[in-house]
Amino acid sequence: MLKIVCANNDVFDKASFTFSGLKGQTKVGREGLHYFSKKATIVLTSPNKGFIDKIVKGLFQESHILLGNLMLQADYVEEEEVPEFKESMKFLCISPIVPFHMIEGLNNKMFVNPLSDDFSDMLYDSTMFRMEKSGKYTPEQISSFFRFQVIPDQEYLARINRMDKKFARIYSVIKNGEIQEARGYTLPFEVMAAPEVQEFIYHNGFGELTTHGFGMLDIPNFNPKKSPYEISKDTATQE
Repeated sequence: MLKIVCANNDVFDKASFTFSGLKGQTKVGREGLHYFSKKATIVLTSPNKGFIDKIVKGLFQESHILLGNLMLQADYVEEEEVPEFKESMKFLCISPIVPFHMIEGLNNKMFVNPLSDDFSDMLYDSTMFRMEKSGKYTPEQISSFFRFQVIPDQEYLARINRMDKKFARIYSVIKNGEIQEARGYTLPFEVMAAPEVQEFIYHNGFGELTTHGFGMLDIPNFNPKKSPYEISKDTATQE
């Protein structure tokens, strides 16, 4: 859906972003997920305002968007206040985190204990690779971001296990025209890292497959101010 409304494959494929699933009142039925609310919400984040401008502009240029059997029409867009980034940040998952994907010798469906060093190390490697690839950080800056640790909420994990519920599931992903699988984790956690790293994972998503809708984060007990989103003049005047 986002690629269609962006209307520029080159811009879309090069963009760094992540997004949530469609939020609304739902019920699982025999034919899949049924939406009962008249309004649904999707959350999108990217450090590139020009990219978001194109998505927003494209949404309102379409009379409607068909998503499966669901017909959507853009109503309004809001922009949220950005939090202050510190060396210690607590996060919630709006969409599941994928710590690794398509690593030689590892099964994409392999379970990694969130309390293990491997879980934190995989997310560190993923984050540093993506930060370096973005071209916005010098080699010296990347080297300085060595302090990094992911600390899952142990009480939450214990409670989920007692209730016999799952915080890790296997998801299907369409990548390069192929259906692949990935294991995603949904849990609250704390990240110890430089503020620049915290800002990066907040705006770009955390882990792998972020442009496929994984790794979107929220901050507990943070109620950001919201305001109507304004498209920049340059984007608004483009045909």
